[in-house]
Amino acid sequence: MASAVRAGWRLRQAAEGGELAGLPAGLRAELEAALASEGALVPFSLLRRLHAALREAGSPLYLHQLLEGCEIDLPEVPVPPRNPELVARLERIKAKLANEEYRRMTRNITGQEMNGTLAEFGRQVRSVKAVVITIVNYIVTVVAAFACTYLGSQYVFVETAARVLSAVIVASVVGLAELYVMVRTLEGDLGKL
Repeated sequence: MASAVRAGWRLRQAAEGGELAGLPAGLRAELEAALASEGALVPFSLLRRLHAALREAGSPLYLHQLLEGCEIDLPEVPVPPRNPELVARLERIKAKLANEEYRRMTRNITGQEMNGTLAEFGRQVRSVKAVVITIVNYIVTVVAAFACTYLGSQYVFVETAARVLSAVIVASVVGLAELYVMVRTLEGDLGKL
């Protein structure tokens, strides 16, 4: 925390000239000693007494005029030495975070070549698997639509023929909608290639 100011040109000029002649001799001598010291540091306590003496003397000089060109002297803050344990722990944490970042960036990179016959077989199996899942999904959807309509229509129709006919109509509509969605999906996938 600052406790002194470095004297500026205006304070030196007032002390050397006769502007501060109305001050008590002890205060003037203390101010001159502070100005003559190394760095010309004037403590705040001396400035407070100087301000009070200027007011008592009725001087036309104000303290803010005397402080023109002065700089507040801020002492250097001592930097505490670093704890070696904390520095070592910080280095370990940095290394761990760097390794995690590296693993995250390279998690989908392998050193294996993907051009062999086994890789080609794997791609074909994946495409066949996708087609089989799509067909099973289509069949389950149509059968479920038929079953739900057949069971739900018992509250509307009494005859079995009407229930079966309504279930077939609903299952056909659901099947056509499912085919439309599959075609659009395949068209989109083929368009990306």
